[in-house]
Order: sequence, then structure tokens, then C-alpha cells
Amino acid sequence: MCPWMGTQPDMDLQATALTAAVLLIATLVLMRLRQRGNPQRVQRDNLDTVADWPPQSVRIMSIAERQSYDLVRKALPGIMVLAQVPLSRFIRVPTRHSYQEWMSRVGTLSADLLLCDSGSRVLAVVDVRSASETDRARRRHDRMARVLKAAGVRVYTWRENELPTASQVRALVGAELERHSGIKPQPLNSRPVPLIPVAEMEEILAVGDQSQAYDAALEPVPSGFFEDMAAAPVASARR
Repeated sequence: MCPWMGTQPDMDLQATALTAAVLLIATLVLMRLRQRGNPQRVQRDNLDTVADWPPQSVRIMSIAERQSYDLVRKALPGIMVLAQVPLSRFIRVPTRHSYQEWMSRVGTLSADLLLCDSGSRVLAVVDVRSASETDRARRRHDRMARVLKAAGVRVYTWRENELPTASQVRALVGAELERHSGIKPQPLNSRPVPLIPVAEMEEILAVGDQSQAYDAALEPVPSGFFEDMAAAPVASARR
């Protein structure tokens, strides 16, 4: 045996070390290539939850939704009314397919008004739609309505500029709830509503006028806001 040649165990050890070093280098190179191929992921990992997304509290309902809420409460006393509830909160689906995919399609969308019984069982949904909705918004509302109807939830579509009257709501929605769910709304309060003094009404209107400048900033986030954002081009660099 030549003096410069090692023993067989030494050669095996060197070969093992060399193989391990090659695998380590290959792993590091692959990780580096993946990071370069997905810069958005690297950017997201470096973002701070609060600092990079400064939170702001806004209203949970738009003006038309608040009017619809008051309308239902007045027309159907005894019915529990909940506002802006995500579908994932009251709709259950099988998990044989990707639940994340279902969430991205409809799970994050919110029902404007939920009509429930005293045990919080969902009886119907009121969908308040804009008079000038886009094709994308229309498809989103139609998709949500299809899911709700398939789950056995009745859907009432109201246009924000053509809201029904309290008597119409009681005659249609109340009658259908009683017929299909056996839920009979409580009788309307027959006691006369006290009149608000003119001076107090003027004060209320004055306060409302002063708050109009903040309405745009405080209006609620639309249920499809993030879906619409996803359709827009994504900036390549963080600003």
C-alpha cells in the first residue's frame, strides 16, 4: 500500500463526508432559488401585522344596510337580526376537497342580514345590493345566493334604492317564515310612538350633518373587497 493512500475505512469516511457536503450545498442552492422565484413570500414574511397594515375601525354596516336592519327589526319583532356574518360562520361544508379553496370562493363573503330564531338558527338572509353593481359584484352575489339556497337558507334580495316598506316585509318575509319555518313574528306594538320635539330633531340633524365628512372614511369594508383587490395588478416592490 502506498503511504499517501489511506485505509479503506478512512476512504469510506471521506466519501461520506463529501456526499454530505454536496447534498448540503445543493439544498442551500435550491432554497436560494426558491426564494428568488417567490419574492412576494419573502416580502410577506418581513411585514409586520400592525406597522405595515395600520388598522382603522369602521362601521359594520352601510347606510342602506342600517336602514334595512331597522326595517326588519320594526317589521318582524322577535326575530333575531345579525349583520355582516361571514358564510364560514354559519355554513358547513365537507372537507373532502380543499377547505381553503372553498374559503377563497365564498367562505369570506358576508351575508348582509341574518334572520334567526331565538336559538340563533338561520332562517333567511337579506342581501342588500347596490343599484349600480359591477359584473364582478353581481357574480359574487349570485354565487353566494346559490350556496345559501343549496344550504336551505331563503334569500331576499333588496336594492338599496328600492327598499320595501315595513308592511311589505311583514306580509312577505313574515308570512314565508311562518309557512316554511313555523316561526310566527310577534305582533306589532300598537302603542303610539311618542313624537320627538322639533328642537331635539333639529339637534339630531345638525349632528348628522357634522358627521357627514367622516362617512367615506368610516364606511364598512365591502364583503368582496379583498377579492376585488386580488384581481388588480400586484405591485412588484414594497413602498
